Amino acid sequence: MIDENGNQMGIMSSYDARNVAYDRGLDLVKINSDSRPVVCKLMNLSKFKYEQKKKDKLSKKNQKNIIVKEIRISLSIDIHDINIKIDKAREFIKNGDKVKLSLRFRGRELSHANKAYSVIDKFIEALGDVAIIEKRPIFENRSIFVVISPKI
Repeated sequence: MIDENGNQMGIMSSYDARNVAYDRGLDLVKINSDSRPVVCKLMNLSKFKYEQKKKDKLSKKNQKNIIVKEIRISLSIDIHDINIKIDKAREFIKNGDKVKLSLRFRGRELSHANKAYSVIDKFIEALGDVAIIEKRPIFENRSIFVVISPKI
């Protein structure tokens, strides 16, 4: 048995341990029920739970949620349009968000997949100073997806 200060009190029966806890106005909590003898601790359980909840809330407060923003481009995108999309992606990355670039094929564009990869490479190369590729280009259905994350 362990007291509220972390000092060992020795081995005792459960009846004696409950009496000690009752006398001190504390709760008797099983720490490890698998070992022999069972390890118990005297503590104020409601205060412990309150402090634990407070720590969890503080850790969530300091945590930043990573948001994935999606940018869609097409195979026949013009140079000016791709520059605008690159600037928008750069803005998202500077804010700490991830960017999911998706290139969708329409009609017969599917036969020009090599041109699509060159468009994606140009996009990634333009963001090379602020971002890294998290997921390589993945071809699904009639689209190619790439996930880009900020450099650390």
